[in-house]
Order: sequence, then structure tokens, then C-alpha cells
Amino acid sequence: MTPENRRVLLVNPNRMQPPVAPLALDYLAHALRESHFEVDILDLCFPGDPGEAIGDYFARSRPLAIGVTLRNTDDTYFASRDFFLPGFKGVIDSIRDHSRAPIILGGAGFSVMPGAVLDFCGVDLGIWGEGEMALPMLLQRMVAGESYDDVPGLILRDETGLVSIPPRYLPLGRAAPRRGAVDNLRYFREGGMGALEGKRGCPRACVYCADPVGKGRRVRFRSPQSISDEIEALLEQGIDHLHFCDSEFNIPEAHARRVCLELIERGLGGKVRWYTYASPAPFSDELAVLFRRAGCAGINFGVDSAADAVLRALGRDFTARDLERTAAICHRQGIAFMYDLLLGGPGET
Repeated sequence: MTPENRRVLLVNPNRMQPPVAPLALDYLAHALRESHFEVDILDLCFPGDPGEAIGDYFARSRPLAIGVTLRNTDDTYFASRDFFLPGFKGVIDSIRDHSRAPIILGGAGFSVMPGAVLDFCGVDLGIWGEGEMALPMLLQRMVAGESYDDVPGLILRDETGLVSIPPRYLPLGRAAPRRGAVDNLRYFREGGMGALEGKRGCPRACVYCADPVGKGRRVRFRSPQSISDEIEALLEQGIDHLHFCDSEFNIPEAHARRVCLELIERGLGGKVRWYTYASPAPFSDELAVLFRRAGCAGINFGVDSAADAVLRALGRDFTARDLERTAAICHRQGIAFMYDLLLGGPGET
């Protein structure tokens, strides 16, 4: 009897510089291993010739399935306006030259427009939204030879067209995921930062934002203890500069306070420097002090505009006066900060 193949390949095709570590693949690898799959990572960020790296991998391995994460569809930078999908399709085509295993697309960029990306890349399977539950379920069904057309978050192309199953957003686990699948230290040494999530989902109604599409509108929290455990695991790897990938770290404020207090209690505030996205409201001197004591080195406030009429048109729930107040607080408390602006919003003159 042929032994059951439970080897899964996870591919990062993102070659953007400075390098951004594929956090999703670290989290997915942990979830797959918890479901008793073997996991390989093929990270194409650093090889000089991605095609050669792909060939080398498949010369020695035959995975059951191949997951490809598409973090971004473009670089969101006006000066270059680099569209990534042609390069990603090239990677997928190269993989197909070496393997008949099913290819499954996923990732934040994919989740924004999964049907269009499947069409562009010529792929029949994808998972939009988070994959820690959906991908192991899909692969278990494949191993068992069972139907998988009801897997949450699955998008599938068959003879009838496109089948799309809504994602299921589950509570986040209490235990910290192991962070050993991706070479996070190399990313750190080459100019990137460590990354982690403290929660998922955003209840806000900003008219342009893609986060609720992939992560849902209901906020789901990780415990401050598991967040701190993950930071300690990254510190053990030599990574002491981190980025929280939460939509807004201080929404809600109570969770941000609990996380900061746990980091302070463990003495991590003096060992790590972390950066985050945050909303200019709610933000207070007291919260800024907690941020600083917990190790916060900088905040990126997504403010979009300093005109109240434009803020209302964008669905934002703060005012230009809040921007003045938040800037003053950061100056008083010695926290570096930046304001992101969007130009050309609805109603802007």
C-alpha cells in the first residue's frame, strides 16, 4: 500500500523590497502541522532565480497540494504602480511545469477579488479570508477522497462556473502559534521586521478598506498572554523590532490596554520596539504612556484627510480636531508618529 501523502508546500511569491515576512505562511504552517500535515516552505523572496528554486524543490519533493499566498496585487505606490499579478502568474506557471498537484490561492490580496485573480492566474481553487481552519479541512477532504465544495471560504471553478462559499470567522486560538516555519530572522537582518496579529476583524465603515473583506467585521481577540508568548518566541530568534498587523491597534481601546499591561508586566517593554497602525480616536495621554512603556516605538495613524467633510464621505468617525489633539499627545509623550493621507477621495476639492 502506498503511504498516504500529507506533505503540503506553501509558496511565497512576493519579491517586494524591502522584504516583508510572509506572516500568513507561518500561521498556516502551524495550523497544518496541528492537523498532522508535513509542511514545506518555498520562499521566493530571496533567490536570484525563482524558476531555479522552484525546479530544485520539485526535483526532490512531490507534495499533495500547493498553497500560494498573494499578499498584494500591486505595490500601492504612485511612483512605480507595479502590478504584481503577471509575476505571480509566472510563478504559478513554473510550478505547473513541475507538478500536477492542485494549486490553492489565498492571501490578503487574493481575498479582495478572488474570482478575478483566479481568472487571471488560470487557477481553479482558492480560499478567501483566513485559512487556518479552511485549508486543513480542504486538504483532509482531498486525502480522504471526499467532496470539499462546502469548505468555508472556498472559491472553486467547475463546469458550472464559479462556486463561492462564505468564510467562517472563528474565535482566535488561546495558544501562541509556533513561529519557526519562515526564516523570520533573515527578513529582520535584511531590513524587515517581525510581525504578529493581536486580533482580527474591523467594525468600522471606511468606504475603501479591504480589511473587513478578508477578516470580517466582527473583532476577534487573542489573549494578551498568547500575544506576549509569541513576542517572546520571536525574541528568542533574535528579532526585537516588531509590527502589529491589526487593522487599528487601539480599536477597541480596552484590548490595547490589556496587551500593553501584559507586555509591561513581563518586562518586554524594555526588550522590544514595536510599531502599529492606530486610529486617532480614541487616543489619550494615558494610553500613549502605556504604549511607550510597553515598547511602542512608532504609530502610523490612518487619518486619510484633515477636512471634516471628506472624513465623513470616507466613512471615518473622527474629526480634524482629533488629529490636532492626537499629534499633541504624541509630542508630549515622545512617541514618533505619522499620518497617512489619501488624495482624491469623494467630495474632495
